[in-house]
Amino acid sequence: MRVFDAIEKRRAVKQFDPEVRLTEEEESLLSKLVLLSPTAFNIQNWRFVVVRDPALRQQVRAAAWDQAQVTEASLLVVLCADLKSWEKQPERYWANVDQGTRDVMVPMIDAYYRDKDQVQRDEAMRSCGLAGQTLMLAAKAMGYDSCPMDGFDFDAVGKLINLPADHVISFMVAIGKPLQEAHPRGGSLPSEEVVINDRFE
Repeated sequence: MRVFDAIEKRRAVKQFDPEVRLTEEEESLLSKLVLLSPTAFNIQNWRFVVVRDPALRQQVRAAAWDQAQVTEASLLVVLCADLKSWEKQPERYWANVDQGTRDVMVPMIDAYYRDKDQVQRDEAMRSCGLAGQTLMLAAKAMGYDSCPMDGFDFDAVGKLINLPADHVISFMVAIGKPLQEAHPRGGSLPSEEVVINDRFE
C-alpha cells in the first residue's frame, strides 16, 4: 500500500475479530518499522509494552472502561517512554558516527534535558506520538486496522504493567482485523482554520 493510501485509509476501529492473530513475521516487521520512528537526539526514549497474557489483557480492559478492543484486538501495545533515557549511557545513541560528531552530540543531550522535567516529559509524549503514528500506518499498510486509546486509568494500567517510576504512559494502540467498517469521518475543519501562514493574528 502506498503511504498516501495508508494515511487516507487509516481510521480508528473499535470492533476487532478476536480469532485473528498477527503472524510472528508480521509482528517482527511492525517492531522493525516502529523502531525507525524519530526521536530528538536519537535518544529512542519510547518503550513498547506488548500485552500478550490473556488474564492481564482482561485486567487492562477493566481499567479501560471495559472497551472490547483491549481484549479482542490481535495486538495491544502500551506506548511508554523512559523519561531518563537521555542520561542512560547516551553515547550509545551515537555509536555509529565518527568521534567528532559523537563529541558534539552527547554533551548536547545532557545540556538539553538535565534539570528540565517538563522538557523530558514533553519529549516523551512527542516521541510516543510519532511512534504511534508509525505503528498505525505500518499496520494499515499490512492490511490491519488500529485504535489509538487514551480512555483508560493510566495509574491502574501502569501498576498492571509494572511501569518503572522514571517512565510514563503516553497511550495504547490496539491492532487487528476489523469486524466492520469504521464510521464515516466525523468531519474535518477547513484548512483555512487550522493552517496558519507565518503567525496568528
